[in-house]
Amino acid sequence: MAVSKSGSSLLLSIILVCSVLFSACSSSKASEGQLEVVRIGYQKGNTLNILKVKGNLDERLKKQGIKIEWNVFPSGGTVLEALAAGKIDYGNAADGSGVFAQASGQSFVYVGSDLPNPEGMGIMVHKDSGIAGIGDLKGKKVAVVKGGNHHYLTVLALESSGLQYDDVEYVYVKDASEGRALFETKQVDALGSWDPFFATVQMDLQPVTLTDGSHYSPNRTFYYATKEFAEAHPEIVKAILEETDVSDQWANENKGEVVKMLAGELGIDEESLAKMVGRRTYGVEAIKKEIIAPQQQLADTFHKIGLIEHSIDVSSYMPVGKEWVPDLK
Repeated sequence: MAVSKSGSSLLLSIILVCSVLFSACSSSKASEGQLEVVRIGYQKGNTLNILKVKGNLDERLKKQGIKIEWNVFPSGGTVLEALAAGKIDYGNAADGSGVFAQASGQSFVYVGSDLPNPEGMGIMVHKDSGIAGIGDLKGKKVAVVKGGNHHYLTVLALESSGLQYDDVEYVYVKDASEGRALFETKQVDALGSWDPFFATVQMDLQPVTLTDGSHYSPNRTFYYATKEFAEAHPEIVKAILEETDVSDQWANENKGEVVKMLAGELGIDEESLAKMVGRRTYGVEAIKKEIIAPQQQLADTFHKIGLIEHSIDVSSYMPVGKEWVPDLK
C-alpha cells in the first residue's frame, strides 16, 4: 500500500521517538551501574591470595555476570594507595596501614576483618645476648620497620615493662630482609618481625623470642573498599567477605595444602610456612565496637610517639551494621 508524504513523515517521527526512548532506556540501564568487573588488590601469601587460588568467589560472581580483576601489590600501604586513587575497588591490609592511610587523608572504608593473629609477630634476641626479658632491652638497639605491627608491639611491651618508648634505640629498616641481616650480623640487639619472616628467623637462627603479640595487640588484617563501591554494591562486598570466610575455613582444615600453595607464591621454605600457618586461625569477622577499640588504641599510640601528626577517629572509617555485613556459618 502506498504511503502519503504526510504519513511517511509521521512514521519517521515515530521511529525517531522510539529510537530516542530506547537509547534513553539503555543509557539509564548503564547508568544504574550494571557491574561487570570487580578489581581486587591483594598481597602474596595473604587471605585474598588463598581466595584467588581457591576460585570460589570467581565462581559465585560469574553466575551474576561479574568478573574479578586480581591485582597483586607489594604491601598493604600500596593496596590502600591504589584504593584511594580509584585503581581498585577492594583489598586488604594490616591495621597500621589503615591508620597511616586515614591520617594522610586517603578515602576508604573498613568493611571487614580477619580473626586476630597476635602470635604472628614478635621480638627476638640472640641466645647468647644475656637479654632475658623486655625490661633488659633498655639502652639496646632494636630493628623494626617504622610503623609496623611489630614496632607497635615493641612500644606496648616496653610500656608494660615500665620502660619508655625512647628507652631503646630504634634502628629503622626498609623491610624484613634488611632487619634480618642486621640481626644475623649482630649489628642490633633485638629484632621485631612479622610472619612469614618472623617464622623464618625463628626456624633458621633459633633465637630467643621475648614475646609475641599475645596480651598486647590483636594484630588484625582488615578488608577495605572505596566508599563509592561499598555504598553502590553492598551485596558484592558481602559476597566477597562470605566467600573469603569459605576459603578461610578450607584453609583451617587443609593447612598442609595452604603451606604448599604459599611456598609456591612466596618462595619460602615449607618448614617455616608450616610454623606460620600452624599458629594462625583463619576467618572473617564483621566490624564491631570490640574491633574498633584496639584500632583506636593503635592510632592513639602512633600519634603519641609522633608517627602520625594528628589524632584521628578511626570509627569514622569503620561503620558498624552496614548492608555488607556477611552471613557467616
